Amino acid sequence: MTLIALGLALVAIGWLGLGRGQPGTEPVGLFTSLPILWQDSAELGAELRPDAAPHWARGVLERRGPIVALDTLAGPGGTAPLDQVRRLVIAQPRPLAPAENVALDNWVRGGGQVLLLADPALTQDSAFQLGDPRRPQAVALLSPILGRWGLDLLFDDAQPAGEQSREVLGVDTPVNLPGRFATRGQASCRLWADGLAVTCAVGKGRVVALADAAVLERQDPSGSRPTAFSALLDAAFAAR
Repeated sequence: MTLIALGLALVAIGWLGLGRGQPGTEPVGLFTSLPILWQDSAELGAELRPDAAPHWARGVLERRGPIVALDTLAGPGGTAPLDQVRRLVIAQPRPLAPAENVALDNWVRGGGQVLLLADPALTQDSAFQLGDPRRPQAVALLSPILGRWGLDLLFDDAQPAGEQSREVLGVDTPVNLPGRFATRGQASCRLWADGLAVTCAVGKGRVVALADAAVLERQDPSGSRPTAFSALLDAAFAAR
């Protein structure tokens, strides 16, 4: 599929809102440091409290298929956790080990589809103190894998803080202190919204990346986050 055709398909998908009907059956991998499948609470037994509502993003993902939570992308002894899925969401992950960079790159080039949310300055609050391993990753440190795909993640530290809405792939998306992607001249990638997002054909697979993760904050007073996250998922998981 050419980049022009891909762009038209992504816009159409954003309008059609695929994945909002019957729940899917194909699994979706999730690799993240964000509290999407657990409560952001230091209180013991927080998950068992009757008033502990699940994160809204969990429901959005489950409508596309069963969630496969991954804590590594390259297991010991030659195991391949990514073999369990064809679709993957990577949201503000911890830094990847060298073997994980290789495994992820090979998986994408073999036909894997990934939505990557890489925030250079995470603004999401956390109940855990700085340095606590349970706290979400503050800065996305993904230069090795981005470099494999011909991408650089840049950040303007002089920009004003505060949530704003930016149009990404035809859908208003909340961001806060976002970064931007730059390509290295390859024709297989297209930048959107001045680099806030990028779509790339990588081998037989696809990478859709957003240089921010505010869209996955639990609090959603405007009600815009599920729609924006759904549009990103639809773009990443569209048929080629």
